[in-house]
Amino acid sequence: MSLFWLRVAVAFYGLGLLYALLALARRHEVLSRIIVPVMGVGFVLHFVSLVEHFAENRYLESTTIHVSQSLLAFLLMVFFSGVYVRYRTTAPGIFVFPLVFLMTFSAAVGQQPPQFTSPLLRSGWIFLHIALIFTGYAALFFSFAASLLYLLQERSLKLKQATGLISRLPALEVIDQMGYRSLLLGFPFMTFGIVAGSVIAQVEFGASYFSDPKVVLSLLMYAVYIVLLYTRWNSGWRGRRAAFLSTFAFLAAVLAWAANYVSVMHRFVAP
Repeated sequence: MSLFWLRVAVAFYGLGLLYALLALARRHEVLSRIIVPVMGVGFVLHFVSLVEHFAENRYLESTTIHVSQSLLAFLLMVFFSGVYVRYRTTAPGIFVFPLVFLMTFSAAVGQQPPQFTSPLLRSGWIFLHIALIFTGYAALFFSFAASLLYLLQERSLKLKQATGLISRLPALEVIDQMGYRSLLLGFPFMTFGIVAGSVIAQVEFGASYFSDPKVVLSLLMYAVYIVLLYTRWNSGWRGRRAAFLSTFAFLAAVLAWAANYVSVMHRFVAP
């Protein structure tokens, strides 16, 4: 049943993908009126799918690629819901909805999905580490989406071409705050997730764990995250400079995720 509800959620998320495509083509007026409740239904069904999946399994595990993708997509929707409630804008959905659809679609149609080889990742208490890290990833993605929206809005204002989708974007100050608050919210999750994973790994594998490519790239990503927040707090970086640094932090997160395919401890392989 968990897979059934996920596939139904994918159908609703498909309308979110269509909304994003039409928004880029400046023809999203009809869908814009219903997209929030539609994605809300998909979000609820997605939540039901995850709850049933974890209830069906003995451990709160996230050992397969498709479960990891589903969980990360759900957390992205959690962040989108928070942003919508706070700012009443669907603008981040242009970037969020396609990614959520692709991740849940991949999770829903996966047959005999590849698994993590590490026995450590099969224990239930590692779920906390994974959930915290994924929440940090979701925050970085929202900061990245806000940076793209900022650059689009800034360019349109300079060219005085605020039409279609661009004309409905929030003010630059609001977009900047959206990205900044996403970072602030995600930082403690990322911090505790890395600390929890480090402690667990030290107990299970010893110091050799910290030479793993996945761990090295994750620490690099975290260092960029800290630099990004420091420049906002101490140096007052905002606007374009903060947007470019947010983009760099997101790319570092993508590299850290991709390292799962070469990592000894986190590697994805076919069963």
